[in-house]
Amino acid sequence: MQAALLTEPQKPLEMVDAKLANPMPHEVLIRTVACGVCRSDLHFADGAFPHPLPTIPGHEAAGVVEKVGSEVTTVKPGDHVVSFFTVFCGSCDMCLSGHYTLCTSPAIRRAHDAPPRITLDGEPVTQFLNLSGYAEQMLVHENACVSIDRDMPLEKAALLGCAVLTGAGAVFRDCQLSPGETVAVIGCGGIGLSAINAAKIAGAGRIVAIDPVASKRDLALKIGATHAVDPTAEDAVKGLIKSTDGGFDYAIECVGQPATAEMAWSILKRGGTATILGMIAPGKSVSIPGPSFLTGKKLQGSLLGSCVAPIDLPRLVQFYLRGQLDLDLMVAEEIRLDGINGALDALRQGDSVRSVIRFD
Repeated sequence: MQAALLTEPQKPLEMVDAKLANPMPHEVLIRTVACGVCRSDLHFADGAFPHPLPTIPGHEAAGVVEKVGSEVTTVKPGDHVVSFFTVFCGSCDMCLSGHYTLCTSPAIRRAHDAPPRITLDGEPVTQFLNLSGYAEQMLVHENACVSIDRDMPLEKAALLGCAVLTGAGAVFRDCQLSPGETVAVIGCGGIGLSAINAAKIAGAGRIVAIDPVASKRDLALKIGATHAVDPTAEDAVKGLIKSTDGGFDYAIECVGQPATAEMAWSILKRGGTATILGMIAPGKSVSIPGPSFLTGKKLQGSLLGSCVAPIDLPRLVQFYLRGQLDLDLMVAEEIRLDGINGALDALRQGDSVRSVIRFD
């Protein structure tokens, strides 16, 4: 199968012919139809976050099941599926307490004495975030994919596997936003736009998009924001607090920088909640003034929007099919796999929303 291989940080990905093993009892072989190019992939490709190399990046994918292991009961050949990187075992303390995205059980990976899932010229290739979606096929644990309605276009469904699950999950699960409440979304890339769209679906009274890029602010207004603000403008934070008569019920940070996380905290009203979705790199810290904790504000982290993928993914599909979830505006371009390095360069420039790799 053709795949895009990362061999060294800050080097272009290489087109290679890799090989997948046969599915083990709880594994699923998927023909990849589409894969989103997510900023999280860029963090690893540029070395901001360490990862064993060589690896095939990509973690926001959709496709068609080709083969299943002998014990798989959740999907069958021919099913259309969306994959997600937070594989869960279903039986550990995290899973049994409802924190599926935090599962780290070794049961979801192959045993050390088993053959690797991916090889190149006979040598093992480390699987990226349990998926490795920049490839014509994926071999994953059965709890890394969910069957979806066949009416859902797979090139749009791919976005559900990371950006939309994360942004929408932050609204529906982390914040549990109620109709009429106010929310600020900092960063209007794929995750931020998804949070804005979900806040609209949830009935938020005021949805403020915060991004320095004018084109992203315009897109946010089209997808559901009621207001848009340039954070680099003079007294932007003071203006946000004044416009809400004391601050927001919720602030959702989708950038991954200490300054934007601190902004999320500063624009909350008393008792408000800031949810940090962005990947703040190792070695960086967020500074919160000690006395501000006396205001009852809450700061929380989140991985993939704390979603329960088998429940949330089919619901998001239905939101799209009913015209409530606007995925079309999120896609900047569709590319072939050999255009991956150009798509990563566009992310580095900071003004692109989402490129989607098409394999069909």
